Amino acid sequence: MHARINYVAALSPEALKAIHALGAGAEKGGVPPKVSDLVELRASQINGCGVCVDMHWRIMRKRGESDERILAVSAWRDAPYYTEAERAALALTEAVTRIADREDPVPDAIWSEADKHFDERELATLIVAIATINVWNRLNATIKMPVGVWKV
Repeated sequence: MHARINYVAALSPEALKAIHALGAGAEKGGVPPKVSDLVELRASQINGCGVCVDMHWRIMRKRGESDERILAVSAWRDAPYYTEAERAALALTEAVTRIADREDPVPDAIWSEADKHFDERELATLIVAIATINVWNRLNATIKMPVGVWKV
């Protein structure tokens, strides 16, 4: 498999810097890395970004995440492996990632549950993290970036 064009972000260095800056800001916002990892993997699954799915499970495993938690992310509602805060973050991730799929993109119930587990700074950081992985997913999925190009 080959990408349709060379890596989009590398062809636009200023855009690459901006996306990396967004990601760096999200990393410093107080959301636990385990939550961020789940968010990145789940959004990538929803968006069908093979390269990001492949990348994020590898990162999670390298950080010591269990196979059960990695493999069950797409079925998180039915799996006992996640905390209530992680569930709230996953629900928010799905709503933000699928923002055009419903009349009320982020329903109050989803927001209220996330608000129980994260303070305002963490919520802002979580939203930026979700938005950032969605940018990466859209870049990679559009050019059909092949899986296996990036390794941890």
